[in-house]
Amino acid sequence: MNPILMDIQTNIETDRLLLRIPLPGDGNVVNDAIKNSVTELRPWLGFVQEVPSPEETEANTREAHAKFLLRENLRYLVFLKDTKEFVGSTGFHNIDWKVRKLEIGYWINSIYSGKGYMTESVDALTEFALVNLQFARVEIRCESDNYRSRAIPEKLDYDLEGILRNEDLSVDGKRLTDTCVYAKVTPQSIEELVRRDN
Repeated sequence: MNPILMDIQTNIETDRLLLRIPLPGDGNVVNDAIKNSVTELRPWLGFVQEVPSPEETEANTREAHAKFLLRENLRYLVFLKDTKEFVGSTGFHNIDWKVRKLEIGYWINSIYSGKGYMTESVDALTEFALVNLQFARVEIRCESDNYRSRAIPEKLDYDLEGILRNEDLSVDGKRLTDTCVYAKVTPQSIEELVRRDN
């Protein structure tokens, strides 16, 4: 089946959180969270090397909305269910619909760090990918020195399949970095994949 024809949930709820598709108008709250978290995010993420303007973040969230509809990337914004406060961003990228594999990425507003919100979000997305969307492989990749990011797949019992040495450049382009590859898989046969796609 053409992925664009698939009905994919735009809202996912957990005990404490609401994960939903980015919508026009979300740029301001996302931009405020980026500004709050620059110190923690800058060593790891390219988009905060220079703090984006609210207009740039709004454009980015609208692009994310469009990519969700096109099934190119499936980004979800994370909010507290009770207060509707913005917690962070997560979602599926590098999606391969034929092989049925994808990566989960995430970042959190640093004022909400240490409360387990991102672990809860990634846990929900992992189950959604493997059970609801019937993907065969879910990956999380992060720099080996990014211990906070690594803690999430380790808490969720992902397998550390390997550490790719000198695999990438740091976001400032000044040094080579090692990349940890974590994964969860479900057994799939070629026949099952072909049957599902038809």
